[in-house]
Amino acid sequence: MSKLNPSLTFVGLRRLAFLLLVLVLLWIVAPYGIVPPGHRGIMTTMGRPGEAVLEEGIHWKWPMLQRVHLVDVSIQENNGEGTAASADLQTVTMKVSLNYHVLPSKSLYVFRDLANAPGERIVLPAVHEAVKASAAAYTAEQLVGQRNALRNDIVEQLRARLGRHGIQVDEMSIMDLDFSEGFNRAIEAKATAEQEKLKAERDLARIQVEAQQKLASAKAEADALALQRQQVTPELLRLRETENQARAIDKWDGKLPGTIAGGTVPFLNLPRD
Repeated sequence: MSKLNPSLTFVGLRRLAFLLLVLVLLWIVAPYGIVPPGHRGIMTTMGRPGEAVLEEGIHWKWPMLQRVHLVDVSIQENNGEGTAASADLQTVTMKVSLNYHVLPSKSLYVFRDLANAPGERIVLPAVHEAVKASAAAYTAEQLVGQRNALRNDIVEQLRARLGRHGIQVDEMSIMDLDFSEGFNRAIEAKATAEQEKLKAERDLARIQVEAQQKLASAKAEADALALQRQQVTPELLRLRETENQARAIDKWDGKLPGTIAGGTVPFLNLPRD
């Protein structure tokens, strides 16, 4: 078996090492930048941002001199909690969830003026301010019963505030409203009182209906009695008496009753012509 030439082996190793070195240098200096999906790129030359907003994909750059910075334009979620005062000076703790995204056309502004941190710089303070301003327009009781209206007011304010900074509000939800313990007891007591009031009103309505039914029944009975009294005339009474006597004669067997003391015979009470 033939042996490898040591000189050829050394040359091959040198070429392989050189190739690896070139690949490492290319990886380090990276003459290109990649903008992944959901992002936009801002090219800086020696730290100075350019005016162009780079789309998704590969973009060539000068190694060591230029750099591609990524701006996230996908939908972001921001959950927060804060306290506010209602119109009747009740303290309310509100938990909200906000979905938003940076407008791709405003990526340069967000990178340059907001330090590529819109959530901390703009979104969170705007949410706190909108929540406080909106809650102050409602009483504590209205906050409980008009949550959708409160949400719409907060969204309207956020869109006006954040839109000036290239941020689009996608969705906003009020996850929880919490009041002081004293106010919660007052709300519970009021709800109980309202339920009792409704029950009393239903009972009163039932009693009124039953009274009306009894009154109608009594009136009908009285009307019937009055009608009967109107129909009972002297002629009708004499006719009924004659009918009763006739039935008595029909039932007589022709025998006179026995004599009584004194030998007298009782007269029959016969009808007169």
